[in-house]
Amino acid sequence: MTSEANVSKDKIVQDFKTVYSDVEELLRATASQTGEKIGILRERLQEHMHKAKDRLADTKEVVIDKTKQAAKVTDEYVHDNPWHAVGIAAGVGLVIGLLIGRR
Repeated sequence: MTSEANVSKDKIVQDFKTVYSDVEELLRATASQTGEKIGILRERLQEHMHKAKDRLADTKEVVIDKTKQAAKVTDEYVHDNPWHAVGIAAGVGLVIGLLIGRR
């Protein structure tokens, strides 16, 4: 995973934590108070939810682009080096078979 993806992931997690804490605060406030404070908390909650949703959409696009790029590069490598690809696949299969056989 690239550093950019890690930063995006960390930011999304932080945004959801902020939304969660705002929801908790809103629930506490609605239990004992009404009026202006409730409206302010609801606005903050909506703002954080929109930010988190936007970041999630941006991250989704980045992940899709990176996945497509990796698939294209892999496809090109396999077409250019079919015997290497077969050898790598056989080696991976052998290792997995040995690991499964140990149990």
